[in-house]
Amino acid sequence: MSSKDYLKDISEIKNLMNKSSKFISLSGLSGILAGIYALIGAGFAYWLVQQSGRDYLILDGKVFRLILFDLLIVGALSIGTAIFFTTKKAKKNDEKIWDSLTKRLLINFLVPLVAGAIYIITILNQQKYGQTGALMLLFYGFALLNASKYTLGDIRYLGYTQIILGLLCAFYPGYGFWFWVIGFGFMHIIYGALMYFKYDKNN
Repeated sequence: MSSKDYLKDISEIKNLMNKSSKFISLSGLSGILAGIYALIGAGFAYWLVQQSGRDYLILDGKVFRLILFDLLIVGALSIGTAIFFTTKKAKKNDEKIWDSLTKRLLINFLVPLVAGAIYIITILNQQKYGQTGALMLLFYGFALLNASKYTLGDIRYLGYTQIILGLLCAFYPGYGFWFWVIGFGFMHIIYGALMYFKYDKNN
């Protein structure tokens, strides 16, 4: 057996081990589209605030409710797109969508995310608005970092980036909107593009 055959066998064994221990069907395109949705949603929210004639929000105000609805639409579109492209890629790669690995991935991702959402809602009810953007970035970063051990390792870099942006946002709360735009908008597009060219395009 030649050295090329040995290398090929080693590569195949490595791929099998990765498939059995990591969920690798995440799509770069879904990341790009999630970033685009976030930018469109942020643009709409910015327009709403500008039209309101004031630069702050109140919890029981109409503008706040519209922005919350805007966020829910962005989240729903991002999740739906991720499910669609991930399912499509998994079928193409002959991988299972729902198994014990997927469950571990979702649990590790959702626990920090849900805890963060509950905490953010709690402080909003206390009329503490200043750190909302920072907390969203931080808990999302923690969720990505926590889930990265069950999927493509590259996702942890997106998690680190979100955490750093969240900390910067906490130091400069007046720029919370723009840190949110960078984190959920531009960073998703950049990360999704890198993942697409690294994993998806050649396949």
